[in-house]
Amino acid sequence: MDERDLSGTDLHTLAVHAGNSIDAGSGAIRTPITMANSYALPDDPASISWSDTETPLYTRNSGANQLALQRKLALLEGGEDAVALASGVAAIHAVAFTLLRSGDHAIVSDTVYEATFRLFGELLPERYGTAVTFVDVSDLDAVRAAVRPETTLIHTEAIANPTTKVADVAALAGIARQAGARLIVDSTFTPPPVFRPLEHGADLVVHSLTKYINGHGDAMGGAVIGGAELIRQIKADAMVDVGGVISPFNAWLISRGSITLPLRIRQHIASARRVAEFLAADPRVALVAYPGLEHHPQHDLAARQFALGPGAVMAFALTGGAEAHNALVSRLRLITSAVSLGHDETLIVHVGTDGPRVAYYPQPFRELGHLRLSIGLESADDLIADLSQALDALS
Repeated sequence: MDERDLSGTDLHTLAVHAGNSIDAGSGAIRTPITMANSYALPDDPASISWSDTETPLYTRNSGANQLALQRKLALLEGGEDAVALASGVAAIHAVAFTLLRSGDHAIVSDTVYEATFRLFGELLPERYGTAVTFVDVSDLDAVRAAVRPETTLIHTEAIANPTTKVADVAALAGIARQAGARLIVDSTFTPPPVFRPLEHGADLVVHSLTKYINGHGDAMGGAVIGGAELIRQIKADAMVDVGGVISPFNAWLISRGSITLPLRIRQHIASARRVAEFLAADPRVALVAYPGLEHHPQHDLAARQFALGPGAVMAFALTGGAEAHNALVSRLRLITSAVSLGHDETLIVHVGTDGPRVAYYPQPFRELGHLRLSIGLESADDLIADLSQALDALS
């Protein structure tokens, strides 16, 4: 049965209904999990394209659950089309693999996720001859100065992982247009309804679906959303012929998790504000980086750019460095020590001062290391109480 006409509906409504359809076979009102790797061919298959990504033929090309998820993501982000892949890193690689050629030049934010940093800093230059310049994207003059005639791509995170530096997406989009380049924005920290980069001039938006869009810590996926022609190229090159496809079960889980995204993200952000204010007021805490705090270098930009608030991830540090950070984490009773973010539970991870990307961090991050804290859906009072007792135990 055809999907509902959702034109003109609110994002909350899109989160519930987009990509869903009544199953013709069973009458189920939710798109079921289709755990198949092959689909029935027509009586005469001579006329079909074996690389078709819109008609289910073989799940590496796309399956029923992937197609449903892609329709939802495109509507949520305001894009023409989307491609869902196996992970957020697979999505970033798919963009670079599809759009960059040997001899091209890319400008990349100097603070990005570690796998992204290695992809652009090592793998692409060493194996494909792509030139890459890491730039502080909060310095727009530095971005302009980095542009070359062969610059074809600018990549940034809306909020940088892990220092929480905020990118002015509209300004970067203007620089990219003037350079004849495409702007790619990783908006994992700021899913809709917090931010929709395409509305601010980005050419493509990338998400690790593993994080907020899934929201339950039980599925992995990534996505690229944008114009139909660019997405068609990514599907053809990086999905069909490289094979980084999302599994049907993960696509179904993420579709289900995304239904409550607009409600969950408000709770995440409301609690994050309170926790960040608590940490900033505690004299035992040497550093708190959260764009919702007035002392953050891009606080005013974040207030303008992110309608609901600047996400729910923050970094903080203690004066005792690694020893103090590990001791604090070991004393937490409620907050979970684990990687990832955007889950229903609050997660904390100690990040040290090693690795090449640390050289680009602000001085306090380089000296002290930090703890990345992703606020979940628990009571803010309980999270503050847990942090408070752990700090007291250290004292």
